[in-house]
Amino acid sequence: MKLVILGDIHGNFAALQTVTAHVERWQPDVVVVAGDIVNRGPLPLQCLQFVQSKQTDGWLTVRGNHEDYVIKYAHPDTPTSGPEFEIFRSAYWTYCRLNGDVSALKAMPFQVNLTAPDGTEIRVVHASMRSNGDGIFIKTTDDKLRQKIQLPNQPAPPLFCTAHTHWPFIRSIDDTLVVNSGAVGLPFDGDHRASYAQIVWQGGQWQAKIIRLDYDRQQTEQDFYESGYLDEGGPLIRLILDEFHIARPHLYNWTQQYHAPTVAGEISLEEAVTNYLAERKAQ
Repeated sequence: MKLVILGDIHGNFAALQTVTAHVERWQPDVVVVAGDIVNRGPLPLQCLQFVQSKQTDGWLTVRGNHEDYVIKYAHPDTPTSGPEFEIFRSAYWTYCRLNGDVSALKAMPFQVNLTAPDGTEIRVVHASMRSNGDGIFIKTTDDKLRQKIQLPNQPAPPLFCTAHTHWPFIRSIDDTLVVNSGAVGLPFDGDHRASYAQIVWQGGQWQAKIIRLDYDRQQTEQDFYESGYLDEGGPLIRLILDEFHIARPHLYNWTQQYHAPTVAGEISLEEAVTNYLAERKAQ
């Protein structure tokens, strides 16, 4: 059995095309897209439609936290003005690019469960069993990792696959192989190349490998401008574009430092982004 896990596409169509071509040459039995197809990137509709077209080839999907960010704008009571909205304008921009149709996002399950050749479980989620926003890192402690890959009614399977953190790794704990496929569209480990995981059942056990691929990053940067994402998605898109440039995360650190004062009106969102980037450049 040959299994592919890919996730965190984040509207990066050029990276998705490159990864798909490589995947199809490998000819896996199953492909699972581990969430975050849309948002935090410039071509969400194209990426979603492409993944949907691959479902006829057996591709499966799970829902990521960024799908949830977009889905919330289908609720009529979700604010579309004010400081909090401006912080999440990217998700609203994505919602508009999907023409307000989030049915495909809502249909994505929290997890996919497959059966290995020996009859045991393969489990794929976006982040962890706790939620699709609770990530697993290579340095997550053993005790915390155990809590993240199982629930009282769902013990840890022999193969647990995840994404979300944009940091790929392969790690064993107890009787479970944990594979984080990293990010197709927006890596955060300092390596600009797209990432996905190839997993093979061989000799009665699972063997996994992280694949890194160069792709047309110039086209993706051009998409930030030509799609209107940079101009229309709000000031935080400048942070996302810089994440793309440096292959390191910004939004978590920015949120820790500037979310509260921005929402309180103590500083404008534009100023908060400008100050943050200047501080990082000075470091």
